[in-house]
Amino acid sequence: MLAAALGDAYALSGRLAEALPLLEQTGEQDAMRRRHLSSLSIAWLSEAYMLAGRLANAMPLARQALELARDGRERGCEAWALRLLGEIHSHQDFLDADQAAAHYQQALALAEELGMRPLQAHCHRGLGMLYAKIGREEPTRTALFAAVELYRSMEMTIWLPQAEAMLAQVEGR
Repeated sequence: MLAAALGDAYALSGRLAEALPLLEQTGEQDAMRRRHLSSLSIAWLSEAYMLAGRLANAMPLARQALELARDGRERGCEAWALRLLGEIHSHQDFLDADQAAAHYQQALALAEELGMRPLQAHCHRGLGMLYAKIGREEPTRTALFAAVELYRSMEMTIWLPQAEAMLAQVEGR
């Protein structure tokens, strides 16, 4: 699990060449031991594939992560998997705005219920980016404003500049 967590950290920091082998190796080792991968490990691998532009690999893994999370009643992991499906469906090569919005909104509702504020911020940012992509100006503004406020309140400075820049662009500043 530590290798998978390190792989996820590498992926999120843009070090995909180092992330993918760690995440793939974790999956192979668990399969050889005939253990199920956790929904979280599968979600991490899916996200790394998405970040690497390998959406055809990412999509089935995200669905599998969601199914495992639901089967295991891992509601936090379920929320993260839903957000990931929103991200994948928001990608230009897989764009399905209705599916993306539905996944983000389900993830957001679950994150609010569970008090997962960072995930709430990510869902709002994802929704804002999706709405901007499909030309829905007011929902874009609302979602990005919510993301900015959450990121600021939690001092999540890694994602804050991107959300602020997008909000400024929408507001014509």
